[in-house]
Amino acid sequence: MRIEKENTLLMVVDVQERLIPHVANSVALVENIAKLIEGFKHLGVPTVLNEQYRKGLGETLPSIKTLLEGVKCYEKATFSCCQNTPTLTHVLESGKKVVVVVGAETHVCILQTCLDLLASGVLPVVVVDCVSSRKTLDHDIALKRMAHSGVVLSTLESILFELCKSSKEPTFKAISALIK
Repeated sequence: MRIEKENTLLMVVDVQERLIPHVANSVALVENIAKLIEGFKHLGVPTVLNEQYRKGLGETLPSIKTLLEGVKCYEKATFSCCQNTPTLTHVLESGKKVVVVVGAETHVCILQTCLDLLASGVLPVVVVDCVSSRKTLDHDIALKRMAHSGVVLSTLESILFELCKSSKEPTFKAISALIK
């Protein structure tokens, strides 16, 4: 199935102050998520933000929060964003058929969110260089389980160019600049 910007929503999950420093490759993760958000902004793809238990894990990292100014943010206690009724309602009411999921942790909130998106009839796409876990094994096994379950796996560069479609796309130069 071709992923098209008109049918896509970006979901940013738990990129929070007291969690992200503890996941593998956290610096690269944050840089990649920032690039993805910027690219999706250029492409006009809407975004939704989720935060797990702010009191314990803190706010979304300032460098990411700044990029998401004006984006609807939902706090959750459930691991799956879709077990949080306001988030699931937001996704379903958007009418988007594809949700691109990024954030942490791959084996907990990302996995459970994707399984619930599938159950809700929405295709989840996980950008593998925009998700992470504290332990690499947990991350790797979760990606395998998701792929086996029907979740589409992609990369930052691949998903941006797929949504861009052509070098004739008005946003192509901006997208190219992001990934250089």
